[in-house]
Amino acid sequence: MSEKKEFNKKYEKTLINLQQELVKLQEWVIQEGKKIVIIFEGRDAAGKGGTIKRVTEHLNPRHCRVVALSAPTEKEKTQWYFQRYVAHLPSAGEIVILDRSWYNRSGVEKVMGFCSDKEYINFLQTCPDFERMLISSGIQLIKYWFSVSPEEQIKRFQGRIDDPTKGWKLSPMDLESVNRWDDYSKAKDKMLEHTDTESSPWYLVESDNKKKARINCISHLLSLVEYSEVEHEEIKLPDRALTGSVERPDKSNFNYVPEVI
Repeated sequence: MSEKKEFNKKYEKTLINLQQELVKLQEWVIQEGKKIVIIFEGRDAAGKGGTIKRVTEHLNPRHCRVVALSAPTEKEKTQWYFQRYVAHLPSAGEIVILDRSWYNRSGVEKVMGFCSDKEYINFLQTCPDFERMLISSGIQLIKYWFSVSPEEQIKRFQGRIDDPTKGWKLSPMDLESVNRWDDYSKAKDKMLEHTDTESSPWYLVESDNKKKARINCISHLLSLVEYSEVEHEEIKLPDRALTGSVERPDKSNFNYVPEVI
């Protein structure tokens, strides 16, 4: 077996084991009425979406939500900056995953000039207070930053251009970010300086290897939550009672989807 095949086999086995643990974690969150917010931030094409997909793949969507907000509306621009995010915070028994978050202000908004210097500085000063309020309300806040090298980022952008199923992932902002690498680097460093706090630390994920990043991130996530396995009563399927006394309409009365394979 080649080294690549051996790695992929180990990856798939490790991933499903971790996903089974995520299911246990969610069951515990539901039973105990816990509230968890997980922030996924990072460079464009750093692998955030792929990791989120693996985290949520086997979870109950009624109790786990992925929030990916679009640009603020004109009305939202007049509101308290954090207001539109507050509406998506979890209730008891919920996990909320933010695919980008209020940290847009210290990233794309700062670099692309979508906010004023005053708004930017205010964000850096008040964000730690906002997060402390969330934590004091009973929310467990977990923040991940995905890092990718400039060479790997370009490779992934080109992959999106070449793959018709991934073209939607490439936005004008992504293309503009190619020429603003250093600006984004400065913005990231400033963000970490102000918001990497003892009560709400950042966890950095090296993501040039997507599969390793997924395993490392999920494993770390599980280590941060002190969950325990929920006990379940044994489930037994009842015997189906078919009497044969019900007269069913003929299948020709209905429209069926044609078989193509």
